Amino acid sequence: MSVLFVEYPKCTTCQKAKKWLENTGVSYEDRHIKEQNPSAEELKKWHQMSGLPLKRFFNTSGLLYKSMALKDKLPGMSEEEQYALLATDGMLVKRPIVVGDDFVLVGFKEADWEKQLAGQQ
Repeated sequence: MSVLFVEYPKCTTCQKAKKWLENTGVSYEDRHIKEQNPSAEELKKWHQMSGLPLKRFFNTSGLLYKSMALKDKLPGMSEEEQYALLATDGMLVKRPIVVGDDFVLVGFKEADWEKQLAGQQ
């Protein structure tokens, strides 16, 4: 099994997650989130596959999120508007993201990754 690993290489959490993938033997295709920002269509598909609230796809601790005051703006936006906003800049998107055939993991929680990915390589 190979997964898509969407990351920002300077992000320490992404570096930890990448090391975990390598140590666990999971093969992956690497994608730089700033150079290849996910499209609104990809984000919509990933959101539906993840089963998570859409807010979990936002990098709420990021500078851009804070400077745009999105905490206050998001509740009044439709899902379509949120997908479009996320697609404008990879730095708004929570990372890392792992996309498999039938699952999506957002952020690096080792226990969740272990459960979903270990033994599937």
